[in-house]
Amino acid sequence: MDAVAILDFGSQYSQLIARRIREAQVYCELFPHDAPEEKVMALKPKAFILSGGPNSVYDPGAPGLPAFVLSSGLPVLGICYGMHLLARALGGRVAPSDRREYGRAEVRPESGSAILPGKSFRAWMSHGDRVDRLPEGFQTTAVSDNCPISAMEHPARRLYAIQFHPEVNHTEGGREILASFLRTTEVAPEWTPGSVIEQSVAAIRRQLGSEAVVAGVSGGVDSTVAAALVHRAVGRQLTCIFVDTGMLRAGEPEAVAAAFRETLGAKLVAVNAAEEFLDALAGVSDPEEKRKIIGEKFIRVFEREAQQAGGKGGQARFLVQGTIYPDVVESRAAERSSADKIKTHHNVGGLPKDLGFELVEPLRYLFKDEVRKVGAELGLPESLVWRQPFPGPGLAVRCLGEVAWERLAILRAAEKILDEELAAAGMLRGETAQAFVVLLPVRSVGVMGDGRTYQEVCAIRAVTTEDFMTADWARLPHELLARISSRIVNEVKGINRVVYDITSKPPATIEWE
Repeated sequence: MDAVAILDFGSQYSQLIARRIREAQVYCELFPHDAPEEKVMALKPKAFILSGGPNSVYDPGAPGLPAFVLSSGLPVLGICYGMHLLARALGGRVAPSDRREYGRAEVRPESGSAILPGKSFRAWMSHGDRVDRLPEGFQTTAVSDNCPISAMEHPARRLYAIQFHPEVNHTEGGREILASFLRTTEVAPEWTPGSVIEQSVAAIRRQLGSEAVVAGVSGGVDSTVAAALVHRAVGRQLTCIFVDTGMLRAGEPEAVAAAFRETLGAKLVAVNAAEEFLDALAGVSDPEEKRKIIGEKFIRVFEREAQQAGGKGGQARFLVQGTIYPDVVESRAAERSSADKIKTHHNVGGLPKDLGFELVEPLRYLFKDEVRKVGAELGLPESLVWRQPFPGPGLAVRCLGEVAWERLAILRAAEKILDEELAAAGMLRGETAQAFVVLLPVRSVGVMGDGRTYQEVCAIRAVTTEDFMTADWARLPHELLARISSRIVNEVKGINRVVYDITSKPPATIEWE
């Protein structure tokens, strides 16, 4: 399959470049900027994309452009810092801008660009440097008020560079610009859900051979699709282990068991470990500590149950996890070592050091929407594919402060009401990519039945997003919010106040913890 290699120089948007290229049905892989040449070229790329980054090219120790990029003779697109790298490597000059530029700017194309539209457009800028002298053979193909060389091209060598970020939604026609670059290459658009399944199944079979494998399933779309892929690849070698942590949504344990046994036809071991998890979390309120405790407890339960899943009395060597790309990015996994750690995901950074399994992570480089498409292609029912995302640690990270039986019961009841009302309004799919209730470690004074109350506060969080890397708060109708609030305070004993979270991501994450 034809492919594009993306070199990551530390931009917060690098993973979005990969997403946009895949949207154009072209396979791509994201490599650290200092990845060995043999590793990158093993992909047999037909083009390179150079991401942005936080450095200045003239800073001591700043990442440089690997020599093999230009010596390959392949088409190259440099974005922001990637543009500066190309310019400097080819004899141009990069210097500090007169004025830093962050946010939208009007870009005016000129001189017949091969990849830019023919008219002015608004683009997202994020730079403190700029190219102020073209390399030999290049022409300026766009300008802006603060950047006289907003884009440059060398058509004969198929080298293109732009100062702005086409991968973000804030750039008008950004997808079309990336698609235009792809058309200058010899890359065929062959990346589809069917091809993902075909490649994943082949890779899983190579990794597992005839070995037994266990899958930790939660009922969420990620773990379900990951397990379905492995089941497609190795069938009865897979045993799914479902752990009831006591922190699941109302009716979830029963629904998960039915889905795996009846829909997938997979072997399922259901374990009620609620008391173990709650005992381990007693007195803990720090969110990072919660995630680490839950991550380790999951693995210990898996290790115990896997003794029975390995066959011939041996423990299964392999563990399937539904890790997806946003988990990797936010947890600062090894392949994203230049990115800041935002929070520990129990299936990435929260695993114990003495993990007794080799991981099988077929979704590790897929975004949430790609996971859903793969699930639909696998024939999973819509109710599973479009299920509301749910964090691995469950309600523990939506129950802010200490986790206790009575607080979990309150939270479950409130979240059930939210789901019912959103479903009745037809807003559980599309209008809200994710919606849930957070129980706050805060009490407020209220009045019920002419009497004073002093009870807990809950927050409703509902967001819209394409990729879960960025998100905006959902503009739910006021009448719907009023109905949800009224039901919660009247039907859930222990809550007397409901608030609505109107924070985007960034600066906030989607989950509160």
